[in-house]
Amino acid sequence: MKSTPKPTGKAGLHPRNAHRQRYDFPALIASLPELAAFVRPNDYGDDSVDFADPAAVKALNRALLAHYYGIGFWDLPPGYLCPPIPGRADYIHHLADLLAGCNDGTVPPRVNVLDVGVGANCVYPIIGRSVYGWRFVGSDIDPVSLKAAKAIADFNPALSGALTLRLQADAGKVFAGIIQRKDRFDVTLCNPPFHASAEEAEAVSRRKVSNLTGEVPDKPVLNFGGQHAELWCDGGEVAFLRTMAQESREFAEQCCWFTSLVSREAHLHELYRQLRKLGAKQVKTVNMAQGQKISRFVAWTFLDNAAMAEWREERWQG
Repeated sequence: MKSTPKPTGKAGLHPRNAHRQRYDFPALIASLPELAAFVRPNDYGDDSVDFADPAAVKALNRALLAHYYGIGFWDLPPGYLCPPIPGRADYIHHLADLLAGCNDGTVPPRVNVLDVGVGANCVYPIIGRSVYGWRFVGSDIDPVSLKAAKAIADFNPALSGALTLRLQADAGKVFAGIIQRKDRFDVTLCNPPFHASAEEAEAVSRRKVSNLTGEVPDKPVLNFGGQHAELWCDGGEVAFLRTMAQESREFAEQCCWFTSLVSREAHLHELYRQLRKLGAKQVKTVNMAQGQKISRFVAWTFLDNAAMAEWREERWQG
């Protein structure tokens, strides 16, 4: 029997992603000493953490955010989504490439981003601000998430003046009620709720824990957490994306690019069909990978070449 090869890094991540190599635990512990309590040798004899342990995952995230992005305070309410940082960083870097692609190959110096569903973790604004100096508006339907995100922004000078938070009062809306008349966003991003019900989300969490531990839990331990609005909505991802696409047409002149993660490749066809029907001028799918895990986001714009040139001149080169 062939032995399982020893992992040497995180294949597939964006070239500018700071997390392409295996975690440097001594450096991370230097940035967050309390991480040391969770670090143990793995099956290969290398330092690691138990990714089935929510406390260990949270400590690792806090260390990564402190070490790479200068975040001195980061905390979540119990049970809220604790996302894997490398994948979130990849989305940001690929968004930078998307914008550079319509700005003569250069990432624009001033970028305004709408983060739909910013969540309690506030990770996309943290990375986007630290790496590229972007400014963000973060929306969410959950007041608890917004309160936690505000605490993170208030306690970290790196986010000072760079994040505005807005409550989405209508859970059935995406952009309506959030984008205001004078707003202009160079790009929107979103990690939509993937599941159609709590039961579906729970089944997936059980499989994840089983894959990590080799045991089927009586009660799922959500090592990455997640609340209703973060994990599921009526109709699941397809319904959410349908609403997002429909509403994006209403704000076609206020946003240069709309984007969203799409968890299942099977959902792409319906989104493409709808965007063609709505009159999108360009639709792109950007594939991403972290080892065996494949992900993607879809980007679309209603700006034709002339409108895109005008946007570039007024906002990025003016």
